[in-house]
Amino acid sequence: AVKLGIVDEEGRVLSKTEQSVCFDNYETPILTTVLSAAEQFLKEQAVEPQGLAGIGVSAAGQIDTRKGIVAGTCGNLLNYIGSPIKAELEAKFGLPTTVANDANCMTLGEVWVGGAKGYTDVIGVTLGTGVGGGIILNEKIWTGEQGVGGEIGHIHVMEGEKEACNCGGHGCLEQVASATGIARTARRMLAADNRPSTLRSLKNISAKNVLDAAKAGDALALESLNKSCYHLGWALATISMVLDPQAFLIGGGVSKAGTFLTDIIKRYHDELSPMATKKADIVLAKLGNDAGIYGAAKLIIG
Repeated sequence: AVKLGIVDEEGRVLSKTEQSVCFDNYETPILTTVLSAAEQFLKEQAVEPQGLAGIGVSAAGQIDTRKGIVAGTCGNLLNYIGSPIKAELEAKFGLPTTVANDANCMTLGEVWVGGAKGYTDVIGVTLGTGVGGGIILNEKIWTGEQGVGGEIGHIHVMEGEKEACNCGGHGCLEQVASATGIARTARRMLAADNRPSTLRSLKNISAKNVLDAAKAGDALALESLNKSCYHLGWALATISMVLDPQAFLIGGGVSKAGTFLTDIIKRYHDELSPMATKKADIVLAKLGNDAGIYGAAKLIIG
């Protein structure tokens, strides 16, 4: 879906809406839908573009922030790759437009008014179908040379992995620590271990099933979850040795497990980063699905 909102300088969402971008199985280019949805939203809110400071866009995929285009890595959405988001929006509405990756915007929004408020150097980690990441240094997004800065999910953490990751690699963090990866790790452990587990009675195991079983004391589920969290803690400890952030922000659907999850992640992070005498905090996201709206607005407000 495309989500739209009007945000003031204090970080308050004054109004918002959303519209599907897959209503015709993506036959209509996503950018076309975004342009028409934005125009319709402003009409419904009786807002003239000239009354706005600008347009901030939180977009999926690898984003060239300088040009404001989708540079790649968007699965099968071929009519989305290459979309000149910045140029098209500026031409249509006559407003300065900034474009950044959605995980970066999520992290920036959380630093501004969410779970990471009060920190200036934060690494965001979204644990959903995949593992996304955002880097905020001195309260600014850092993307790197080609927009792949923050692709935490594709840090190599496992040797000998036979299955390929969505990125084409093997042994990526995403394959073990995403919602999909947590469920996959549990299924593999069930197949290799004869111990009893409440997970065995489930037809389709989800990450939530694994987390709930682990919370309830299921030994095999907890061991499986620890394996996923170990690899995530390993990746975060590696990042700590490179960037030394004040905090890691954990978001995405898996983060609903709360401090039960972050306590395990922190244990492994702290064990694997012995040089850091002051360990990075690990905090939970608070803004939910609206985090990208806040972050995109902050890009414009500065």
